[in-house]
Amino acid sequence: MAIEPAPREQPWLMRTYSGHSTARASNALYRTNLAKGQTGLSIAFDLPTQTGYDPDAGPARGEVGKVGVPVVHLGHMRTLLDQIPTDRMNTSMTINATAAWLLGLYVANAAEHGVPAAELRGTTQNDIVKEYLSRGTYIFPPEASRRLIVDMVAYCHHHIPRWNPINVCSYHLQEAGATPVQELAYSLATAIDILDAVKASGQVSEDGFPAVFAAISFFCNAGIRFVEEICKMRAFTELWDRIGLERYGVTDAKARRFRYGVQVNSLGLTEAQPENNIQRIVLEMLGVSLSKRARARSIQLPAWNEALGLPTPWDQQWSLRMQQVLAFESDLLEYGDIFDGSKVIEARTAELVAAAQAELDEILAMGGAFAAIAELKGRLVQSHTERVRRIESGDQTVVGVNAFTETEPSALAGDGEARILKVDPAVEQEMVDDVVAWRAGRDADAVARAIDELRRVAASDENIMEATIALARAGGTTGEWAATLREVFGEYRAPTGVSAAVGRRRTESLVDVAERVKALPGGPPRLLVAKPGLDGHSNGAEQISVAARDAGMEVIYQGIRSTPEQIAATARDEDPDVIGLSILSGSHLSLVPDVLARIRAEGCEAPLVVGGIIPEEDRPRLLAAGVAAVYTPKDFELGRIMGEIADLAVAHRG
Repeated sequence: MAIEPAPREQPWLMRTYSGHSTARASNALYRTNLAKGQTGLSIAFDLPTQTGYDPDAGPARGEVGKVGVPVVHLGHMRTLLDQIPTDRMNTSMTINATAAWLLGLYVANAAEHGVPAAELRGTTQNDIVKEYLSRGTYIFPPEASRRLIVDMVAYCHHHIPRWNPINVCSYHLQEAGATPVQELAYSLATAIDILDAVKASGQVSEDGFPAVFAAISFFCNAGIRFVEEICKMRAFTELWDRIGLERYGVTDAKARRFRYGVQVNSLGLTEAQPENNIQRIVLEMLGVSLSKRARARSIQLPAWNEALGLPTPWDQQWSLRMQQVLAFESDLLEYGDIFDGSKVIEARTAELVAAAQAELDEILAMGGAFAAIAELKGRLVQSHTERVRRIESGDQTVVGVNAFTETEPSALAGDGEARILKVDPAVEQEMVDDVVAWRAGRDADAVARAIDELRRVAASDENIMEATIALARAGGTTGEWAATLREVFGEYRAPTGVSAAVGRRRTESLVDVAERVKALPGGPPRLLVAKPGLDGHSNGAEQISVAARDAGMEVIYQGIRSTPEQIAATARDEDPDVIGLSILSGSHLSLVPDVLARIRAEGCEAPLVVGGIIPEEDRPRLLAAGVAAVYTPKDFELGRIMGEIADLAVAHRG
């Protein structure tokens, strides 16, 4: 029987995750991308905005405008969205700890343009569990963070019904090493925890709860094993439908639909032979688009050179064109689900459903995702350690990295400086001057009253959103909002998970280093691993810490977001043989010399090594500043790195 093509469906929302430097520069980029056919906004915020600091705050030094756009006050939101119709735009904001504040600014800006909150469409990511587990831009303790999310869910239900107040995010779990089963179980456990808390808050009626369930969306990852990724997304769809019907009694099948956006995997993008990333991105896009029953509602693709640095507008355009070719040139959208009835797809999907349900039940028995953070973090570090071991041993092939490394000069490389976008260092001072001028020009009394009200509401059980929006309208800043809540809620340091993985996946090369250092006079080398700045991507620091302990070294690692002063004090007190800094945000040229000067001022002469996303042209500058060695993602052989660290320790002691 012939299968006739159906009328072509509307494609998914096409986004490009972007933002840098200033609101003005980012606005120009957004309007350019929209003119090229992008159909939704996806805003990347800089690390100070994500972690609740103004540009003139000490912890923001070196981080302003680097990995996203700084949005400090209502003036910035006005500029960021200038000439962009918020009543017709679907806006995704990748923001978590400060999500309530950024939504408050978004609502306040829309009101200035006569757009009621009820007309706004979009998403705040707002998944703090994955921040504790993988990405690190948390501020407040788990219970307070959950309260903020619940308040946003309830407020959006009553006032912004077309907005997705939380985008439960499995994306960064995969980046942190999660298996497909862990992605499924951990993210579904997070959603259940939030939904149960919304019910318990009493802010939403029983009749209104199905609408709350329907407003929960997800943000997923698609890796290179695209058959397995198709099955994973079909498993997500089946499990979410089951949870809606059986746990929450949602009878409307439409309300139980699994709605998700996706950015395909950035973890697997390589610095070595980066042109190979093009085919990786295309294959990963197919994993979330081929199966109609489990097709993403929005897709954003990384650029081929993101492992090297911040992509240029042309690189982002290339990623957008990949989506457009699939959606508008191919016949994919003319057919139903092409995998229905496939024995392979249905069998693997069933396996994932069963395994994920078992792991989900285990997490719920622990008290839920928020209660099980330490256990889940340890399991993720274990999984990532196994992934790193497979790559280092060659059990998992990465083309151009541990296999087929022979290469011709790349026609795409061009001028290395021109292949990535660099943020002008002057931007930071510009933003400092901007916030100082903003504070001087506002009604200080009105801001003080709004802060007092925010503090009062935070200490009560009232919904925090009205007070947040009022502070935004009064002219408050990101740092002021977060500082007020820090006073009430306190701050939090998440578990590192390192101890859970030590000794589980020792490779032969690490055993060799361990045998060598065992005989060193003075005992095993002491390695201080530190993450200065606001960058919370801790995977690299964790794996170095695990490998060093497996190589017989003593490791001091206290987690993310250590200040240069704290690192210097630890170096003074712990007397390490080697100090390793991990920086992925592009702030290395600011932070590394600062840390180096401070540890030397404390009398510590230990050699310092640096690892992270560091452009090749920056390597000589770091070495000239006194850095002993620089490691980037292409340095995947942990045994070699540990051997070199041992050499540095011996030389330091000698």
